[in-house]
Amino acid sequence: MVRPSPPMGEDGAVTSAPQCPDGQTPAPRLIATDLDGTLLRDDQSVSPRTVAALAAAEEAGIEVFFVTGRPARWMDVVADHVHGHGLAICANGAAVVDLHAGREFVQVRALPRTSALSVVEALRAAAPGTSFAVELTTGINYEPAYPPFFKDPGARLATAEQLLRDNTDGSAAPVLKLLAHHSEITPDEFLALARSAAGSYASITRSSPTALLEISGHGVSKASTLALCCAERGISPAEVVAFGDMPNDVEMLSWAGTSYAMGNAHPDVIAAASGRTVANNEDGVALVIERILAERLARHQA
Repeated sequence: MVRPSPPMGEDGAVTSAPQCPDGQTPAPRLIATDLDGTLLRDDQSVSPRTVAALAAAEEAGIEVFFVTGRPARWMDVVADHVHGHGLAICANGAAVVDLHAGREFVQVRALPRTSALSVVEALRAAAPGTSFAVELTTGINYEPAYPPFFKDPGARLATAEQLLRDNTDGSAAPVLKLLAHHSEITPDEFLALARSAAGSYASITRSSPTALLEISGHGVSKASTLALCCAERGISPAEVVAFGDMPNDVEMLSWAGTSYAMGNAHPDVIAAASGRTVANNEDGVALVIERILAERLARHQA
């Protein structure tokens, strides 16, 4: 369900939230936040204010989950700020990772290689010039025409078909996601085209400002994996507060009882969220957490 987003208050944070039947805002038990463009500033740092807000939330008994499109190996930037459980949801829901245990995979929701090959075939036909990368639990490999990852200099270069057909006897590392890039189509047009051409094979989304798509197993998303983690803890959607800025956050923001689009968010995210906060460079997540904790303290003192 897409919900209209109320306007920002004077301080940049939304001044209303979903209400329970008795008129009270559900007490949050879990905060789920995207990283890039949301929790992180544009320089990839976590501000001191945000670090303090995350620690205060954990101290108050509110779990914090980082829910990101990033692979586990790119989680150094926030690894020190995961308290308690130590878990993070990576690769748009394809993996749950324990950052306290050397980024050990706790759960993997793989993209079947046959499905990935079907997506490759469909996109090659629908959008000639598409190049691909294959993200595995062991790292990333990509086609020669794909924009290289500066963080992954040891990647293997081969066609997507070759990469996906390797070790089909079951010994190959699980595929977390397929990435598709196009240098001429606009990002939103590429997403719409890909969903039309290949959406029956996999879940397709995007988080980059460029025409870079992220393709996961059918039904795999930040929302569906977060829902599994919450169910294990007896936490309902109404007790979750979520933050995001890009289309890969839409399902999570729609699922959570309370959700905030960043001031720098994509229009689809603004439409999906129940509220808005200021931009990532202005500590929009910290601002809301501080308000949540202040309201909790006020209720306890009343």
